Amino acid sequence: MVRGPVWIVVPTYNEAENVERMIHAILDVCGRAHIDGSVLIVDDGSPDGTGALAEAIATNNSHVHVLHRTAKEGIGPAYRAGFRYALDQGAERIVEMDCDFSHNPEALPALIAGTENADLALGSRYVTGGGTRNWGRARKIISRSGCIYAKVILRLPLNDLTGGFKCFRRVVLETIPLDAVAAAGYGFQIEMTYRAVRLGFRVVEVPIIFTERTYGVSKMSRGIVWEAATLVPRLRRRVGRQSHTPR
Repeated sequence: MVRGPVWIVVPTYNEAENVERMIHAILDVCGRAHIDGSVLIVDDGSPDGTGALAEAIATNNSHVHVLHRTAKEGIGPAYRAGFRYALDQGAERIVEMDCDFSHNPEALPALIAGTENADLALGSRYVTGGGTRNWGRARKIISRSGCIYAKVILRLPLNDLTGGFKCFRRVVLETIPLDAVAAAGYGFQIEMTYRAVRLGFRVVEVPIIFTERTYGVSKMSRGIVWEAATLVPRLRRRVGRQSHTPR
C-alpha cells in the first residue's frame, strides 16, 4: 500500500467522450488498491464541454478537481500548472496520464508502487512486458526511433523517453525548475525525465501496454514530433552542462 496522497493529473482538450469514464475508472482502481487518490483534470478551454463534465463530477466528489485554463497551449504548460496545483494541495506522489485510455488506469497501482524504491517511475512500452496495441507499422517505427534517438543523444540508460504515463515523488517536482522547462508538446516528456536524471534522481521503468485511443481525435502532429526532435540536442547542450548531485 502506497502511503500519502496521490494526485493523478490528466490534461484534456476535447475529451468529452472520455473524461467521465476516465475519472470513474481512476477512482475505482485507487479504491480497490487502497490508494488515497485524487484526480485533477486540467482542461485547456475545451469547446466540447469537457471541463463542464468534469466540474459536474467534482461538485459531488472531493477527490475530483478541475483546473480550467483559457487556451490550448500544449501538454507542457498544462502539466506544469497541474503539478503546481497538486503540490499546493499536499500531494506526495503525482501521476501524469492521458485521458483517452491509451494509458490503462488498471496499471496505476504498479506504476505508483514503482516509486517505493525510486523517485520517478516511467510507464514503459519498451521493456519486457511492455508494448503497444492497435498501432500501425509507421507509428511503431516513429515512436521507437524517437526513443532510441533521445536515448543515444542524451546518454540515458532508459528505453521509453517519450511516454506520458509517469509517477513522480513530490521531491522531484519540487527540485526541477518547472519555469525553466521549455517544451510545450511531447518533448516535455523527454525533458522532464532528462532533468530528473541530471539532478541525480532514481528512475525506474515499469512495463505498460499502450493502446491506441477508441474515442476522440489524437493530438499528435508533425509539429509536435519536430519539436521533440529538435529539443533533444538543445537539452544536451543546456541541461547537460548542469552539475548533478547523486541522491
